[in-house]
Amino acid sequence: MKIRNHIATSLLAAAALLAACSTADESVAFGTDTNSISIDAVGGTKKIKVSANENWVAISNVPWITVSPANGYKSTECSLNIDSAITNTVRNGVVRIVKTGNSAEYQEIRIEQKGFDYAITLDEPTVNIENYASLDKRYFDVKVRTNVDFDVKVPDDKTSWVKFDRYDVALDHGLRPREVTIRFNWGINSGDERSAEVSFVPTSESNVTSEMLARNDKLTIEQSAAEPITPNSREGDSVALLSIARTLEVWASSWESSGEKMDNWAGVTLWEEGMEGYVDSLKGRVKAARFYMFSIKEGIPFEVKYLTAAEELEFYSNVNTFQLSLSTGPYICELSQLKRLTIGAYGLTELDENFTNLRNLEYLDLSSNNFEKIPDIINPTNFPKLHVLRMANNQRRLVYDLSNNIATNFGGLYQHTKYDSNMGSFGEFPSWLFKWEPGEVTTSEGEQTVTGLDTLILSVNYLQGPIPDFKDDESIPVYTEAPDSLKDAAGECILVKNRIKRVMPQLRMLALNLNRMTGALPDWVLYHPALDWWDPFTLLFNQEGKDEQGNLAGFSNEPANMDYYYQAYPKKKLANMTDEDDAENGDDAGTTR
Repeated sequence: MKIRNHIATSLLAAAALLAACSTADESVAFGTDTNSISIDAVGGTKKIKVSANENWVAISNVPWITVSPANGYKSTECSLNIDSAITNTVRNGVVRIVKTGNSAEYQEIRIEQKGFDYAITLDEPTVNIENYASLDKRYFDVKVRTNVDFDVKVPDDKTSWVKFDRYDVALDHGLRPREVTIRFNWGINSGDERSAEVSFVPTSESNVTSEMLARNDKLTIEQSAAEPITPNSREGDSVALLSIARTLEVWASSWESSGEKMDNWAGVTLWEEGMEGYVDSLKGRVKAARFYMFSIKEGIPFEVKYLTAAEELEFYSNVNTFQLSLSTGPYICELSQLKRLTIGAYGLTELDENFTNLRNLEYLDLSSNNFEKIPDIINPTNFPKLHVLRMANNQRRLVYDLSNNIATNFGGLYQHTKYDSNMGSFGEFPSWLFKWEPGEVTTSEGEQTVTGLDTLILSVNYLQGPIPDFKDDESIPVYTEAPDSLKDAAGECILVKNRIKRVMPQLRMLALNLNRMTGALPDWVLYHPALDWWDPFTLLFNQEGKDEQGNLAGFSNEPANMDYYYQAYPKKKLANMTDEDDAENGDDAGTTR
């Protein structure tokens, strides 16, 4: 009995509760908890509460506002999803919540969205960089948010060490900001701390001025100072050598890891007493250094400028040189005391404009680079002491037949003698080199020394056409006298008798082999006083391939042997025969040419 009474009581309570809920729903007033919303240009989501006791539907009058859920039954929380703006003006929209019954009752929510201000902003307006890193790590990326097309402005005095890659501002949706990533590349710092302030300026095509920008961030780049190197000291020299080797990424440098004193470093020569030019202040400093087998994609490292006692430097064998187009850079140009310099297989295509500071050079080797032309600055005025110029094998790639070639920029000094179809002839041979006459230079002690280019090596290039004969060049005289060693039994010399042009009489070595040269050998070559020293059948007459006109390379009057030469200079032949006899007898008399 008690159980039946308990069940009855529970049923009555539940019925009462249902009746109460039904009464509550019937009493809910239709509406929303807000009738207006204001939101920023970036857009976002706003929550609203719909109160109702029956079905309803949400309608937006603009496409940039959506409602989720878009319909419902009874009271529900909804999300208004508002897109970002696309203009710089305010825009308005309305969301209407409508009952779906017969009453047609509705509630409106008005949305006001601000427009975007013109702005160029940075997440990170300051960047700190080290003074040094390898080339492939010397960059940083900057993210710029903008709704304006802009130009990057680096101060003129900072462009030597701050550069940037090409970028594209894609404003593909009105004034809605877009993020642009710009890669900045930086250079090694060889001095004190430095900084640069980079601006982002609206382009003229954007029709926006800087004054119209609500925000216009600038980028500040701070670079730390270089590692200190004590100038004009043995310690400074050793630090400079290690730094250069590090920057070059020398493959097999053991200087730092060996633990040896600089006196024992391979490829390094130090000044010692008894050496020519030695003074006490040079003792123990670097006289010569060699850097071999390395990997770099820029000019000679800045630390080279601290090797102020060096007379000879050699940089040879860079990686993938055929792909590179480098300049020496300015720092090597500060070593005006240099006498011998080799920058070979480095990837050079040009010399720095200050290279002429190296007026004391006696030996210059630029072989195995990618030069299309011999730099004009290499002349006797700029280098009055130069004896040896080597620019062999500047072929970036091998082109055997120039007449069947579509490649460009293939080096080999090609630009000098390339065929001009308008003129119907080959270009001009770099003949100023053959006019490099001996000159006198006054030393610091007031002595006069005779100088002049005596070794010229231009082998394995793409020079075409004939060797200049200078017959019509009045600036080059003919021989009017000759030493006795060049005269025949009658006391005559073919140089004077045939009025042969006096071209570089001091030349002791000329190499033009394995070019694409043709035409006749001029008399000044065939009867040059030093021709027999040149090994001409190997290093001069021996050409290869075809020129741009399809002509097989080679000279039309190449001699079969040297008999004609020794007939003209019988004393030379007699001298050679004497040497051969002496050699057979074990005499070390040597050649007396």
